[in-house]
Amino acid sequence: MKDSETSSVNGTRPDRNYNNGEWTPSRFRSFVISALRTATRKWPPKFKALKEACTGRKTNKATGKLAYHYQCASCKKQFVQKDIQVDHIFPVVSPVDGFVDWDTYIDRMFCEKEKLQVLCKTCHSIKTQVEKKERERYGATKKAASSRST
Repeated sequence: MKDSETSSVNGTRPDRNYNNGEWTPSRFRSFVISALRTATRKWPPKFKALKEACTGRKTNKATGKLAYHYQCASCKKQFVQKDIQVDHIFPVVSPVDGFVDWDTYIDRMFCEKEKLQVLCKTCHSIKTQVEKKERERYGATKKAASSRST
């Protein structure tokens, strides 16, 4: 990679023009992340993780119809597909290190089945909140350390 192509800390090049100058580097980064997240909907290991968590067809209590049920990796309860989410066991963006570079982000986003888990929406929400608090804590630590060093 040439020096002019090197990524900055937030994953974009400040010297580059995005969408003929209509987008900021942050808007471009958001666009790329959104596109990558959309692509994960078709990622085969995601479906392998779902298949592994499937406990079979049972009567859905809400509708009275047969529906596939999946076991949450955290609480071990069973849920219909609309009430579960496939989660990365390790966050795509580390709460400690933050965004590293696009290669790392993509490698973590498109991981194999062993690094994915099926969680019910409640457990996924709790895990997300814990990661958010970690991110805030480490972000505050990084800011404090950088202000002391200047």
